[in-house]
Amino acid sequence: MMTVNHQDIYARLWRSLTPIYGDGEAKAVVRLLLDEGFGLTLTDIVSGKADELPASDRERLSIMADRLQKGEPVQYVLGRSDFCGRTFHVEPGVLIPRPETEDLCRMIVSEYSKPYCALQPPVPLQVLDVGTGSGCIAVTLALDLCNAEVSAWDISSEALLIARGNAKAMGASVNLMYQDALNAPEDVGRWDIIVSNPPYIAEHEREEMSLHVLNHEPRQALFVPDDDPLQFYRAIAVYAKQALKHDGKLFFEINPLFVKAMRRMLTQEGFTAITFAEDAFGKVRFCHCKVST
Repeated sequence: MMTVNHQDIYARLWRSLTPIYGDGEAKAVVRLLLDEGFGLTLTDIVSGKADELPASDRERLSIMADRLQKGEPVQYVLGRSDFCGRTFHVEPGVLIPRPETEDLCRMIVSEYSKPYCALQPPVPLQVLDVGTGSGCIAVTLALDLCNAEVSAWDISSEALLIARGNAKAMGASVNLMYQDALNAPEDVGRWDIIVSNPPYIAEHEREEMSLHVLNHEPRQALFVPDDDPLQFYRAIAVYAKQALKHDGKLFFEINPLFVKAMRRMLTQEGFTAITFAEDAFGKVRFCHCKVST
């Protein structure tokens, strides 16, 4: 275990992480650790307050620093990650929520909140999140949409336990179900919205990814075969054709590499109004569409 000496702790920590992150990101990671883990602001750090931590905190910091040096993401070390203004518990059994996925939630909330809030009497909006992981999408939509009844699927029992804990902690009503998206039930006209951020990274993209992602985040939530990168999208689309209500919509977070293939697949499966949108970095990251009637 790395020993954190009582001298310039901040500098020692970020320099120890530069082989993994580089200078700028290493500093940001350590600032986040000291802020959320020990309540030290940037002002505190600059003024040397990190060097005044009591022995018990220095011991805990040494353990956390050791995990960071082994490449474990800071969100797992802290046990939490921010998403859409809320703090979600995360562990290695679930993906760490990404900023791009926040945009997906905002897209849905922006489109549906006003129309459904205005309905009198209120009509419940039936929402399904496929592959919920930490529950970040399901919980966000349950809390931010008007009159939403949200359900969520995952094939990981560990993920469902984490999602259940997050929903309970935030007072969100989410019906969590153990369900394989590749073997969906034969539902008809059940949902107004189906949303999913399924595995979409092709195996050949591994070499471009950071080791702290490859070595620590759950493989089954990240990767798809090179010869069938749309397998989850296709399965969900086939299910959605029957399971969506009239005028219901399907929302996806997608891999920018497969935009043309996504459009072709969704068209073949009978979807219309297929629309793609960019994320904050200018990459085509989202898709939404409707079943043709």
